[in-house]
Amino acid sequence: MKLLMVGAGLSGAVIGRKLAEAGHTITIVDSRDHVAGNCHTERDAETGVLVHRYGPHIFHTDDAEVWDYVTGFESFQPYKNRVKTTAQGQVFSLPINLHTINQFYGRTFRPEEARAFIETQADTSISDPQTFEEQALRFVGRDLYEAFFKGYTVKQWGMQPTELPASILKRLPVRFNYDDNYFFHRFQGMPETGYTAMVERILDHPGITVHLNTSFTRAEAGDYDHVFYSGPLDGWFDYELGRLGYRTLDFERFTHVGDYQGCAVMNYGDENVPFTRISEHKHFAPWEEHDGSVCYREYSRACEPGDIPYYPIRQVREKALLAEYVALAEKAEGVTFVGRLGTYRYLDMDVTIREALDTAAAFLAHGTDVPAFVKPPL
Repeated sequence: MKLLMVGAGLSGAVIGRKLAEAGHTITIVDSRDHVAGNCHTERDAETGVLVHRYGPHIFHTDDAEVWDYVTGFESFQPYKNRVKTTAQGQVFSLPINLHTINQFYGRTFRPEEARAFIETQADTSISDPQTFEEQALRFVGRDLYEAFFKGYTVKQWGMQPTELPASILKRLPVRFNYDDNYFFHRFQGMPETGYTAMVERILDHPGITVHLNTSFTRAEAGDYDHVFYSGPLDGWFDYELGRLGYRTLDFERFTHVGDYQGCAVMNYGDENVPFTRISEHKHFAPWEEHDGSVCYREYSRACEPGDIPYYPIRQVREKALLAEYVALAEKAEGVTFVGRLGTYRYLDMDVTIREALDTAAAFLAHGTDVPAFVKPPL
């Protein structure tokens, strides 16, 4: 079959590779001048540092099959994401852990003492948290909430935590030990030569042709037996029902001689600091040595037409509009919507790859009868 992948990110690359290995002819188009989508990495011309152009991407998963897949195309170096935050004039470690609690309150709690103390700070009158703020107040109390969650959340989402659902804080955001590894997953690491090099290897197959700097129009879909579309869901329908809401990011680059902040990611929790965090990219590849350093201040704002969409908002209005677009998509023929934009969900890289593998398997099993969404977005 003659198949089209719209987007040369992880979704298009993984689906394309699997289907090319099965004997299909794959064309991949991407409007950007590079593959790998938002996990694109490149060498900074001034410092030589391997930069994550669209913000930090740390690979972490419990999915052994996904881990085996990516390590089959790239050597991964061990990497633990240890985030710091500057708040109220001090530097703390995140997620909130026993060291954070003891430092913040000037105490020397043992784990069970800290757990009991935090329960005294928590607002136990909140039995069924409905908002982000209620969830935080119920589990950590007002002091920790205002220091580490409130200001950062206002900047990240452009709205008050009272307007956000409790589900954003899915689990207790506190550890009662000194573990400051940001992720819990079994497999964690960084691709030694970068994500773009890994994706280029995935795409290196005689059955795959890649066209960069190439825009896609829906009229072209008729030239193919099936289309896998990883662009914006509403974009496929020319935004005829309106635009789904996203937050986007602006990056302010600056360089430094030596080590600027001593860690890869420094959050800024105070609302009066306009940026959410600073990333120092040479710390994402600690096996390399560089005299210079390149850093990015990160600013979050509402996504406008022409911006790169990052985080789906998925509030009440967006969910209602999403349902309308899903209904349209399920009636569309010859297309499967994939990836974070195609399904209007925030997806970690490992989940994106898992769903791409599952989508390819579904197509190989059912052909063009594969559904519009292998993983429903609602």
